[in-house]
Amino acid sequence: MASMTDVIFLLLIFFMITSTVVSPNAIKVLLPQGKQQTSAKPLTRVIIDKDLNVYAAFGNDAEQPITLEDLTPFLQACAEREPEMYVALYADETVPYREIVKVLNIANENHFKMVLATRPPEKK
Repeated sequence: MASMTDVIFLLLIFFMITSTVVSPNAIKVLLPQGKQQTSAKPLTRVIIDKDLNVYAAFGNDAEQPITLEDLTPFLQACAEREPEMYVALYADETVPYREIVKVLNIANENHFKMVLATRPPEKK
């Protein structure tokens, strides 16, 4: 039987392969490269910058600093406004995997649809 860590790891790989940058944001993060693009338009953004600061925003709202403890109630409030929302995680490529897993755990526990944002590959 697969453990929760295995499931999260598989989800992470799946989302890394199938997602890309879908909306600009004001926080500077260098996203990892990905080959695939998605047409899904997430309505909620969670951003982790290179200094491990966390920000969140719903729709076209400006990103606001947030703690991981406050992330669950914030996402639940967003889900009440838009039940079919996607959550896009914009994590700088230098962010440790454990920090990304913390956000994935929050999404998983609350059954939020999550995509990991990546940047398109550079032209050679």
